Amino acid sequence: MNITPAIKAMEDQLVEWRHALHRRPELAFEEHETAAFIAAELRRFGLEVHEGLAGTGVIGVLRNGEGPTVGLRADIDALPISELTGADYASEIPGKMHACGHDGHTTMLLGAAQAMAADPPGPGTVVFIFQPAEENEGGARVMIEDGLLDQFPLDSTFALHNWPGLEAGKIAMRAGPVMAAFDTFELKVMGKGSHGAMPHEGIDPITLAAQLQLAWQTIVSRAVDPTDATVISVTQIHAGHTLNVIPDEVILRGTVRTLRPATRDFVQVEMTRRAEMIAEAFHAKAELTYQRRYPATINDAGAAETARRAAEAIVGRDAVQVDYAPSMASEDFAFLLDKVPGAYGWIGNGSAEGGRNLHSPHYDFNDAILPLGVQFFVEVAHRALAGSND
Repeated sequence: MNITPAIKAMEDQLVEWRHALHRRPELAFEEHETAAFIAAELRRFGLEVHEGLAGTGVIGVLRNGEGPTVGLRADIDALPISELTGADYASEIPGKMHACGHDGHTTMLLGAAQAMAADPPGPGTVVFIFQPAEENEGGARVMIEDGLLDQFPLDSTFALHNWPGLEAGKIAMRAGPVMAAFDTFELKVMGKGSHGAMPHEGIDPITLAAQLQLAWQTIVSRAVDPTDATVISVTQIHAGHTLNVIPDEVILRGTVRTLRPATRDFVQVEMTRRAEMIAEAFHAKAELTYQRRYPATINDAGAAETARRAAEAIVGRDAVQVDYAPSMASEDFAFLLDKVPGAYGWIGNGSAEGGRNLHSPHYDFNDAILPLGVQFFVEVAHRALAGSND
């Protein structure tokens, strides 16, 4: 593995940073302590610092002459999970935990900022983006709405996410879709309540809701190309309060995941059409509220090639996976990729055994991969500014 001596020498500091961040997790748009820590370190490196985008976002800027501008992004928020790792640096905040590795991502980008402040790439500008609220709240979208790309126009942008189950020392990077669009829905099915022993006197919305759920699943299995991954999951059903009463209405909630924008459009229209038509056939009514949360994370081919070559220069060709399957989970870096050519990849976190998956109370970031993440950010910045994949 090709890690520079300067980055190897950072290892103890990287672990210290990561554990400090892990002990003090903060939820979406509440990352005030985290943001202050990041800003103080960036100033210590001698970088230009901007605070307050999306409330708790922090930007570090390294300028080294005229040239392109590359953005490097890390997410900084935690999750509302009670930690069960038993680590000596475990969360000190009850009910909050860095269960997705954002503490590690922040640490890797801080290390890259320190390394590049000491040995600038270029000519050009590196923008270090420390983004709040990746988990469910679309912090990337809010940063863009607050003027991120107006203040710091980017020519390219890159991000890494740790991936349990991918061997430590490996990086996965591919062109095209890598994470799914994230949508949510609420369906209200309105029938007519009646005695549970006299269903003929009412219009049973529970039976109708069951039929609608099955009709939606045939969108996936019969109306979408089998090679075009799509998920419709009903995750909540709320109806009734009494054992012998058929209620007036049922509420179904859940999520939709798609990889292609055209498929996303189709699924939304088809879910609405089937709900309304099936309800009408049973003399009931259906109202679907559909929210588009995150777009699909789609890597630009040129940027993905730059990132792949950067990874290969560090870990070797055999340790860079370009044929991994996209995940149907979602990532709000997609908002940046909608505006700027860029690439998002996975850095192996090692085994996920023992429940050490993302969003698990047993999850922990693998400190051994911190120098690799730092080196990747440094290498991809050099290549993006030089316009070279050699």
